[in-house]
Amino acid sequence: MLKVYGIKNCDTVKKARRWLEQQSIDYQFHDFREDGISKKQLGEWVKKLGRDRLINKRSTTWRQLTDEDKAISSDKQAIDLLYQNPTLIKRPVIEANNLLEVGFTEAISKKLQ
Repeated sequence: MLKVYGIKNCDTVKKARRWLEQQSIDYQFHDFREDGISKKQLGEWVKKLGRDRLINKRSTTWRQLTDEDKAISSDKQAIDLLYQNPTLIKRPVIEANNLLEVGFTEAISKKLQ
């Protein structure tokens, strides 16, 4: 089952969900704010994608962090930060079988067809 992780009001998440529905692709939506996210899940994503690809450094949440919080020097530190601030996760995170992608681009949509 394809899973889309994100937050409801994110424009990119809305775009991805709308596209999936137009293509009649079944998916499950997981909202970080409402459903939370586990450290285990974050750890798997960081391991597969890398922390730099997963952390949204252009977000309002990132800009509000202290310089100390932004000085991420380990995967564990990144996982803890993402766990405490799930809106730092780039969106959407799309998981299906062997596919794990961040964001929603034309290239990603082709992989889902």
